[in-house]
Amino acid sequence: MRLKGSTVNTYISRFLRFKEIIPLKRGLYVSGDFFEKNKRDISYSFYLANIIRTPSYVSSWAALQYYNLATEAIHSITSVTPKVTRDYQTKAGNFVYQSIKKDLFSDFYLTKGKPASPAGEFDFYIASPSKALFDLLYFRTHQFRGVKLEMIKGLVEELRIDFDEMDKIEQEKFYLMIKKLYE
Repeated sequence: MRLKGSTVNTYISRFLRFKEIIPLKRGLYVSGDFFEKNKRDISYSFYLANIIRTPSYVSSWAALQYYNLATEAIHSITSVTPKVTRDYQTKAGNFVYQSIKKDLFSDFYLTKGKPASPAGEFDFYIASPSKALFDLLYFRTHQFRGVKLEMIKGLVEELRIDFDEMDKIEQEKFYLMIKKLYE
């Protein structure tokens, strides 16, 4: 059975009016009931961030907080994508996508969500701790324009990131990423 486009639009309008579905972006919706059951699960929010704009991975402040390296309050989930920069403000949250060069779209991995909700696990792509910090500085400094290599440590300290809490291998990876840019 095939539905006409106008019929589908009528159903979508009806479901939106009765709050049975929540719009994430044009053509992408989530069941209102399902959202209510899972909205407090951070892995669900990160999962949504991954599907609203693909390809992407969660990074910057959101990832650093996930790794317990930042204490700042997070109001948006920032993701990195090789596509154009874009923001989505939805009932499910604020999702910010920052564009990065394809050769820097790396060092992220698929993480198993913790089954904090009755629905189970929500797997998501997230930057490694070193890449999350790199991305944060990359966008904050406008791709390190005018930033000298010796200024990096001071920039990290200004952000109040618990850099010493980061695994030593991740710290080394962070400095290697930075040095590669300056070569």
